[in-house]
Amino acid sequence: MIEVVLRAVRVDVGSATPLLLLEEVGGDRVLPIFIGAPEATAIAYALQHVATPRPMSHDLMGHVIGALDARVFAVEITDLDDNTFFANLRLTRDGREVTVSARPSDAVALALRVGAPILVADALMASAGRVMHVEDGVEVIESDETEADLVAELREFLNTVRPEDFNE
Repeated sequence: MIEVVLRAVRVDVGSATPLLLLEEVGGDRVLPIFIGAPEATAIAYALQHVATPRPMSHDLMGHVIGALDARVFAVEITDLDDNTFFANLRLTRDGREVTVSARPSDAVALALRVGAPILVADALMASAGRVMHVEDGVEVIESDETEADLVAELREFLNTVRPEDFNE
């Protein structure tokens, strides 16, 4: 497993979808994961230490785990299957380890609240990780897609898009 830190929560320009950038500690790769807007808000609140009048779902989850005398000792992003990422919460209670399946966005939101490390499976980082660098003050994620791949993707979109796809 590779330890990562949350580099940023961004919005992908092309799809207007929130995106987590998990950066490997001591490396130059990031694992981009698309997430929903509510999860992005929950993660942004945790990053900015925003206090809410009542506990949010991830705060509640952390409180419940603590009330059961357990603790989250790590969250792991484990797999990618058919464009869906998978994660686990690793808990300990009374010297016993328990693994609970979770969405990566929920796992990261919880990890930020309880101070647990975020880990990514080596094979997943090798297959889905991207190198990120800064050019003229802008973060750039390198991609294996060629110009021909992008043109083919655009053609596929143009061949399948319908006028009603743009109605609100």
